[in-house]
Amino acid sequence: MKSFKFYLATIIFSLSFVACAVPPRPPKPPKHPRHGAKPMPPGQAKKIYGTKSAKPFAPGQNK
Repeated sequence: MKSFKFYLATIIFSLSFVACAVPPRPPKPPKHPRHGAKPMPPGQAKKIYGTKSAKPFAPGQNK
């Protein structure tokens, strides 16, 4: 009976860590384009990084 309680406690303890999963963050937009290349339009960067808004990629949209 003691071993059953030990196994049950171990399973409950291990499952408590599984429930604390954190979703991954989206990657940060590139700060500077490659040397000599044209800057990427905000809409194109939005498509590449899979975000819903192009605002973080537009340089003049900081409030």
